[in-house]
Amino acid sequence: MTDTAGSTTEQRAVATDDQLEQEGDIAADFLEGLLDIADIDGDLALDVRTGRAYVSVEQDGDSDGSLALLSDPDTVQALQELTRIAVQNKTGRFSRLILDVGGSRLTRQQQLEALVERAIARLDDGASQASLPAMSSYERKLVHDIAAERGLVSESYGEGHDRHTVIRRA
Repeated sequence: MTDTAGSTTEQRAVATDDQLEQEGDIAADFLEGLLDIADIDGDLALDVRTGRAYVSVEQDGDSDGSLALLSDPDTVQALQELTRIAVQNKTGRFSRLILDVGGSRLTRQQQLEALVERAIARLDDGASQASLPAMSSYERKLVHDIAAERGLVSESYGEGHDRHTVIRRA
């Protein structure tokens, strides 16, 4: 069975907080190794919320700003996928870990909010629906949440890298 994010039910089994903390620790070790190789300074923060492990790489106080090199949304997405694979290889379980680098997730949420606002403007101009570009399952979830907050209906369509969200009035 496939859910709205395109994952199988088996992959979506709820992990315990202990398992999520273990994922965070494995991810932190993996990311520390990558940062060392790239000679980039950063502090790691781990958290567990809403059934996911969250790992943040933040600028450390003595840093030269090189962490900004990794905060591009496409780079963060690629690093997140690599980190998830590293975690999965160690645990044998699918990981839904979320990675944030230098506040990139907040920046991306703000970009998605602006994207939804532009979609609302199209609806206000008479469009029956507004399609957004393809994005990751996490980004689509954020869009669904933003749309719901604004009283709109949103659905995801397509498969794989072409999966995108369509917004319409309720």
